[in-house]
Amino acid sequence: MFTADFDYHLPQNLIAQTPLSERDQSRMMVVERQSGKIFHSRFKELPQHLSQGNVLVLNDTKVIPAKAWGLRGENEIEFLFLKEKEKGIWEVLCKPARKVKLGEKISFAPDFVGRITGLEPEGKRLIQFSSSNVLSELKKVGFPPLPPYIKRSKENSSLKLLDSERYQTVFAQKQGAIAAPTAGLHFTRRILEKIKKRGVHINRITLDVGRATFQPVRAERIEDHKMLAENYSISAASARTINKAKIDSRPVMAVGSTVVRALESASQEGEIQAGRHSTSLFIIPGYKFKTVDRLLTNFHLPKSTLLMMVAAFSSLELIKRAYGEAIRQKYRFYSYGDCMLIL
Repeated sequence: MFTADFDYHLPQNLIAQTPLSERDQSRMMVVERQSGKIFHSRFKELPQHLSQGNVLVLNDTKVIPAKAWGLRGENEIEFLFLKEKEKGIWEVLCKPARKVKLGEKISFAPDFVGRITGLEPEGKRLIQFSSSNVLSELKKVGFPPLPPYIKRSKENSSLKLLDSERYQTVFAQKQGAIAAPTAGLHFTRRILEKIKKRGVHINRITLDVGRATFQPVRAERIEDHKMLAENYSISAASARTINKAKIDSRPVMAVGSTVVRALESASQEGEIQAGRHSTSLFIIPGYKFKTVDRLLTNFHLPKSTLLMMVAAFSSLELIKRAYGEAIRQKYRFYSYGDCMLIL
């Protein structure tokens, strides 16, 4: 298939720039794979689509304040902290990268200074800090790593506070992500309690959302795209619950594409395998799903790997029709936008 097959036109005014005042007030499009029917609902109605014995799987990764501005002399450079390679040494993306040379000092705060110790492809650099607890320093100077289609000025402190709270799920626990698992942003503790009272098994896995999730597809044919690796972990208890549900033919609902990727990666040999692993799995139309039966997801960018995964779960024709309907009905798109429930 061609990457161009997954393109569509989205009016700029439909890209949500701020979250709704209440998380669970998002609109929710319900798509039935078998009948091809499309319904319009609200996220707060999600519990009605779940029954006793169903399994709901959440990604409990926690977004770190990974975006920060550092001074190279008098020049300000934007940095995205990707991951810690070893104690005190971080892999970062910087913009503009061409101005950041080997050996240069970068100052983020008087007591938070690093030195460039490695040059890597695609604008990546290695930066070593004297402080070994970089995360604690980032919490003082860093910003939520919002995607570029959400426009922010670092001078707007009120929006920084809003994003710090809302670009994070209410069940986030294990810090390490540089992007939010956005399908989970709609949940409130009240909704989770309603779901639990219906006898639904709520399970958590962790996939540290990294560059792979938003890596653009540059290949003409999607089969030629190579996914970057991301780490995920599944507890033995969650693996047992999900495996038992599959044996009993009880539905497993994934909340977001990151959960789909983790569950499908962990079940390549059959049953879900517990533990911490790395995955480069790229799910495209034609893929045979082994674990996930239902999917809650946000609306995704054109030609993205996430849109390809959603098309694999239903069909490209149905997803194009659903996206066309969402645009006509003026749904809010992307990270702070509305959601889709695929049954």
